[in-house]
Amino acid sequence: MNLTTATVEAFRLLFAFDPQLWGVIWVSLRVSLLALLIAAPLAIVLGFLLATVPFRGRRAAVIVLQSFLSFPTVVVGLVLYVLLARSGPLGSLGLLYTQEAMILGQAVIAFPVLAAFTLAAVQGADRIVRETALSLGASRSRAAFTTLFEVRFAVMAGLFNGFGRVISEVGCAMMVGGNIAGLTRNIPTAISLETAKGEFAQGIALGFVLIMLALGINASLNYFQGEGGMK
Repeated sequence: MNLTTATVEAFRLLFAFDPQLWGVIWVSLRVSLLALLIAAPLAIVLGFLLATVPFRGRRAAVIVLQSFLSFPTVVVGLVLYVLLARSGPLGSLGLLYTQEAMILGQAVIAFPVLAAFTLAAVQGADRIVRETALSLGASRSRAAFTTLFEVRFAVMAGLFNGFGRVISEVGCAMMVGGNIAGLTRNIPTAISLETAKGEFAQGIALGFVLIMLALGINASLNYFQGEGGMK
């Protein structure tokens, strides 16, 4: 199948709502969004605490967090595989080769991204905002929410970047998900498999979906940040 034919077939599959193709897309969206939902609250809290609470070893903690930003996703998958394998300490849970394992892996991958963006955003925020809230009698938690609201667009950028990172990663998803058709096969693993088989139509269709998701993420971020005013 030549490139032109494969491209035409790819769009036919997309717009005909091919159940196999859209099943793969649904798995990707479900897993990635649930991973973000799990990782975001703890990551945002950690980022805020690292930015505002002085403690011994804080610099080392920040360095470790930033190092995890470039941590290979396949290594995350390897660690989780060892933990979740039948002979591993968590093997009795039966999570290996399930969507739950993929969600766990992607939550781990997204966590440092969300925490680092929050850390940078809060560090760059005007300290007067938090200090004023505290001086007016606000509780520490209320002052924290006030600060986070002031930097909400930077935190939102972290969420969008975290989503982009996890929905396109293949190493961890392949290792803990197993690329099982109809269950754990997501967009990146399906692209890898179909291309290896010479089935370029599905690979092109799924690649197009990833490109549109990337464009949608950036367009949404610009809109929410008010930068979409270029008319």
